[in-house]
Amino acid sequence: MTQGISRRARVLAAGVGAGVLIPVVAAAAPAAAATPAVSCTSAKAGLADKLRKDITAALATRKGTVAVGVYDRTTKTTCTLRPSTAFDSASVVKVTVLAALLWDAKKHNRYLTDRETTLAKAMITKSDNAATSTLWKQLGLTKIKGFLTAAGMTQTKPGANGYWGLTQITVTDEQKLLKLVTAKNTVLSDNSRAYILKLMGQVISSQRWGTPYGVPSGVSVAVKNGWLQRATNGWRVHSVGAFKGNGHDYMITVLTHGNSTMNYGVATIQGVAKVVHRDLAAS
Repeated sequence: MTQGISRRARVLAAGVGAGVLIPVVAAAAPAAAATPAVSCTSAKAGLADKLRKDITAALATRKGTVAVGVYDRTTKTTCTLRPSTAFDSASVVKVTVLAALLWDAKKHNRYLTDRETTLAKAMITKSDNAATSTLWKQLGLTKIKGFLTAAGMTQTKPGANGYWGLTQITVTDEQKLLKLVTAKNTVLSDNSRAYILKLMGQVISSQRWGTPYGVPSGVSVAVKNGWLQRATNGWRVHSVGAFKGNGHDYMITVLTHGNSTMNYGVATIQGVAKVVHRDLAAS
């Protein structure tokens, strides 16, 4: 009898697995595989819908995983795609390193030393890795995490064991950082903000691809890019930029991985940037 019940229980259990669990999993698969939609809001009539359509179209044939953030203060416009998806930062984290350095210096009521300014300039304008490692080590995780907390960048996780390029970043937090850099706040002093924008405006020509692509004349550009190839997810290619002029004050973050080549990732980012600049300029 006991054996019969247990056998029946086994049959029922098998039935549950076959009859309920498998169809549920199969039914859920299309939803899980569906591409998240671009979401936009704006105080300017028609702009949100235009940006949503144009960003979606720009990404329609692109492979890999792409996350997008757009914010324009002038028209109170925000667009997001995968805002909380985490990516290996590559060199985009260098803006965070500089901001943390300046935040810490402000706390101790001091200016950067000549050595620090030399390292900071190499880190941002040439994306110098050795300079970044030196500043990362000097700051240490306690100060870096202290800055992230002060900045409200709760989704950013610093890379362990000195691997700053494996810091986990999201569009949400990168946009928070760009907002801090581009408007008065209590975290970064006005001098610090101006210094960060100055260095991001002096990035060498070979590294000025990405979010500045298609920027209208008369608009200032501050940019920092990152690129890194790993065994999983192919190339990570990222670009963050702040733009001001022609009646607009906006920032764009595009994070990507799963790119077959670095150039493929660059092209994906530039496809998005081109329509964002165009649509804002026309608004």
